[in-house]
Amino acid sequence: MKKRNLKLTDISKNGDISLTVINPDELLPLPPPYDKPSVFKQLTTDQQERLNCNLDGFLAMTLPKPESKEEEEKYVRLFISGLNKLLNKENNWTFLQPLLLSLDHCARCQTCSNACPVFIASGRNDLYRPTYRAEIFRQLIDKYARKGSGFISKFQGTNIEVNWATISRLYELSYRCTLCRRCAQACPMSVDNALITRELRKLFSQELGWAPKELHEKGTILQLETGSPTGLRPDVAIDNIKFLDEDFSETTGIKVDTPWDKEGADVLLMHSAGDIISFPESVAAFAIICNAAGINWTLSSEITGYDVVNYGLFYDDIQLTKIAVRHMQIAKKLNVKKIVIGECGHAHKALISVADRLLMGDLDIPRESAIPFLENIVFSGKIKFDPAKNYFPVTLHDPCNIVRNLGIVEPQRRILRYLCPQFREMTPHGIDNYCCGGGGGLSVMSDVNITDWKTGISGRMKFKQILDAFADKPGPEVKKYLCAPCLNCKLQFRDMIKYYRARERSGIYYGGLTELIVNAMTDIRKSFISFEEG
Repeated sequence: MKKRNLKLTDISKNGDISLTVINPDELLPLPPPYDKPSVFKQLTTDQQERLNCNLDGFLAMTLPKPESKEEEEKYVRLFISGLNKLLNKENNWTFLQPLLLSLDHCARCQTCSNACPVFIASGRNDLYRPTYRAEIFRQLIDKYARKGSGFISKFQGTNIEVNWATISRLYELSYRCTLCRRCAQACPMSVDNALITRELRKLFSQELGWAPKELHEKGTILQLETGSPTGLRPDVAIDNIKFLDEDFSETTGIKVDTPWDKEGADVLLMHSAGDIISFPESVAAFAIICNAAGINWTLSSEITGYDVVNYGLFYDDIQLTKIAVRHMQIAKKLNVKKIVIGECGHAHKALISVADRLLMGDLDIPRESAIPFLENIVFSGKIKFDPAKNYFPVTLHDPCNIVRNLGIVEPQRRILRYLCPQFREMTPHGIDNYCCGGGGGLSVMSDVNITDWKTGISGRMKFKQILDAFADKPGPEVKKYLCAPCLNCKLQFRDMIKYYRARERSGIYYGGLTELIVNAMTDIRKSFISFEEG
């Protein structure tokens, strides 16, 4: 049975049992044929014996249980040390001011909870309130880092103890938030619970050495060593794109040619390497569009230069900075006028807004989103279009880090209203959008049964939005296109559409914005978008 009305102090009690159990019957209802209760993968006996399984029945972290009391105490000491460092300007000069504002000004009004798609989709489970982890964190800061505040917490009856149960649960709980910041937008005091969650993740990574392997070992570490979290090395990236150029030249009837390492180019285009491997149509479409518009552009074959992904954004300032600086050094070396960031939401936030706290002097090279860049090309008159070629239902997903974070709302809509006669909006949309459910790094995490959580719970609100947008043509006989101009969102939609069997049941396909642009070009001799399985 699901535990209701969780208390803040529950986080430190009964550390061998889950704080809550998800009841599929209480989740946000979905319309037919998706209205049957979800079936979630259960943890095995071996996993329960080896790993910390004390949160909600799902695992993303695979944190081993401590071997001794001494090991528990070591991590508790490190956690308290990390709390103090977060409040130290020397150790946290990048995010100290916004963190303090969010720690000090929460009115406990719960407005943020009503804005959170995870909380609502879960059946309003207290564990997923944005304020639950934030208030625990706030009170731990008061007790252990702001000397003298412990008395107040004790007087209020919320004197939370830092022990193994507390820190192991908080670690897992910090990855039950997609960092979409819808809560911050709704908050009348501008408290940013997503920032608090991200600072928790940073504490665990930089002080305790705890981080998801998909974001750290297989993420930022691999990117700095080989060039990409996908493991795609420079020579392989060049070979892959050369093959794509040849393949799409044949299928489109126009020559597709990608320039590499062109010094003095106007534009250094940075893709996510995941697109090169998983969504090559997006990469080819960028080349077709740039060449057709006469753009002086290039890709870089330097390590990290062809992959704009920066998973440090989600969990670790040091890794974030290493990759951001490396990207700018590559642009400086090529002497390009600006960087254009491809269809990757978190790369937009990492390299456009957050990097402004890090980059100075000659590393402060102009950066632009691909979305307004594409809009300027589409309406420049340099390319001829036939919107009738996109005569199928299209809806738009707004990636949180492009739309809510950077405020890029209308350029993509002007393109779709022009090129897609059956374009329709989701409700709500724009800056009020719902996250895909895979934000904050969750889209690349698949250990144990976390895929069930991110598709069945954190992505549930978004899936309902998609179904509602196509409610006038619900069956599979009409092929429908979900436009998602972000690699991480597409990875989440790939999992979600497979999980719900939405292609077979509803005819829903997904892809980026560039594919729709190329598909409408009059010079393309056959359909660029395929509605075939694959």
